[in-house]
Amino acid sequence: MKIAIIGCGTIANAAHIPAYIKNETAEIKYFCDILPERAQAAVEKYGCGKAITDYHEILSDNEVEAVSVCTPNNVHASITIECLNAGKNVLCEKPAARIYEEAIKMQEAQHKTGKVLNIGVVNRFNDSVKRIKKYIDDGKLGNVFHVYVSFRSRRSIPGLGGNFTTKAIAGGGVLIDWGVHFLDIVMYCCGDPKTKTVTGEAFCKLGKNMTEYTYKNMWAGPPNYDGIYDVEDSVTGMIRTAGPTITFNGAWAQNISEDEMYIDFMGDKAGIRLQYGKEFEVCTVENGALVSYKPEFNIKNHFETEINSFIECIQSGEKLPSHIDTVIVTAKMMQAIYDSAELHKEIVF
Repeated sequence: MKIAIIGCGTIANAAHIPAYIKNETAEIKYFCDILPERAQAAVEKYGCGKAITDYHEILSDNEVEAVSVCTPNNVHASITIECLNAGKNVLCEKPAARIYEEAIKMQEAQHKTGKVLNIGVVNRFNDSVKRIKKYIDDGKLGNVFHVYVSFRSRRSIPGLGGNFTTKAIAGGGVLIDWGVHFLDIVMYCCGDPKTKTVTGEAFCKLGKNMTEYTYKNMWAGPPNYDGIYDVEDSVTGMIRTAGPTITFNGAWAQNISEDEMYIDFMGDKAGIRLQYGKEFEVCTVENGALVSYKPEFNIKNHFETEINSFIECIQSGEKLPSHIDTVIVTAKMMQAIYDSAELHKEIVF
């Protein structure tokens, strides 16, 4: 299957491209990036494909069946919709789009064309997450009535003054960057319950005065002090659903001593704490005694599982858990959090 990569930055090189290279049924035909040197570097590094700067060349090539969109958020919708209309199947990195209205247009294009549109909510392919979902589905936690989500870091604003911190490009800050993964895990594990109400507050505090922002490292840096910082560096709130109530506390940057990246699933029979991207611990009661244990298992590379599943679903017609029809729920939820924070009131669905 001929593949095209649109956007040859960090996520493409760290996840998408290596996974396609390992898949024996995939062949990357194009590396596309607006920076020609970055596209050419991919050709030289991986020993395949053609470097281009205009993705429209991909649209007119009938050999290309599938595309990974790994661009900044502001062009997710436009590029994805053009690819779908050109008959290409698409895996678009998270978030689906900057705002809910753009995500809806992507969904409409998928419905119109019938091509595959999956969003890069990669944790739905994570072995720990899938096991937790089965624990909940099998009733081992009982009634899961509350989920607490923490995605907090000491001082980790990425690329200060760049794409990540410019609302017109990214759509938001830590919520749309990190929170999308955490909230999607909760929704997936709990069976995608319907959202009832959302309330949230967002804060742009620690990075607002960019030149005085102190940090250890900046993975999407270096900082551009002539750039823009108009997104939230922390966010908090509560979501009522037809299932559990979800409370969350997220921050690229807070004055805390260590990162706290975990999700607590709290049931009336047992609870689970998932360390993001890692293992989980079960806490319960047995024979009148408090018990906790950590299941041991191999955790496969979830990006490879995601890419492999994307290719397989194109061939089989299977609808994956990462399909736009599922992910649109989280997009609507995040939009409601931002709307609530701006209006300082609860949003009722």
